[in-house]
Amino acid sequence: MFAEERQQLISALVVERGRVSVTDLADRFSITTETIRRDLAALEVSGNLRRVHGGAVPSDRLSTREESILERAVQRQSQKLRIANAALALIPELTSGSILLDAGSTTETLADLLAQRTPAAHGSDELVVITHAIPIAGKLSSTPGIALQILGGRVRGLTQAAVGQSTVEAAYRLRPDIAFVGTNGIHADFGLSTPDPEEAAVKAAFVKSARRVVALADSSKLDAETLVQFATLKDVDTLITDNEPSAELAAALADAGVDVVIA
Repeated sequence: MFAEERQQLISALVVERGRVSVTDLADRFSITTETIRRDLAALEVSGNLRRVHGGAVPSDRLSTREESILERAVQRQSQKLRIANAALALIPELTSGSILLDAGSTTETLADLLAQRTPAAHGSDELVVITHAIPIAGKLSSTPGIALQILGGRVRGLTQAAVGQSTVEAAYRLRPDIAFVGTNGIHADFGLSTPDPEEAAVKAAFVKSARRVVALADSSKLDAETLVQFATLKDVDTLITDNEPSAELAAALADAGVDVVIA
């Protein structure tokens, strides 16, 4: 096989799988790892992929790349709905309690489902819902059976969420039963991450404050690393996603004691 043909196949595999490893590619094409590394270097120069430790990921997985909440809302909608439905099943219907909803398109889908619950499903008790996300607050502000609490701060336009020291301090003063947290990447070594330091600080406070942490991440976030880590895998109790994690990530999640739910 010519190098150009092999590199085209490698590019296609990166797009299909989201991440490829040097050793797997060497085995697949029956060539040395050094040759694969040269292929990856050439493909990175041409903009077809980005090299990471041990392999490569698509070129659009830059550590600081971040789409707006409006852009994310129209992407992978069916997967996010499945994830949100699985998350909804973790919230008791007939008892009082408290949950925290992080900003994000998947948590916003969960808020939609909460808003659709009939009043009778809540009984006489109210579910306390805490959020720093303006769109989520808007969806739940008049929902029967829900007592909404909003964390204040400077609103970041890209995510429409409050951030800053006041938001972080307010989060640390809470102890919700469950925090449903979004992430831009979840990686075997790097844990959970997001491109913006202020968003990361708020997410870290959510993770540290909650009794139980449930990460909601569609499969495009699996094996991805972005700029700022806000939690390790050991900080997470449950991961809800829409596809099986890679072997490396699955092993790391198992070692960390994370319950993985495939929606």
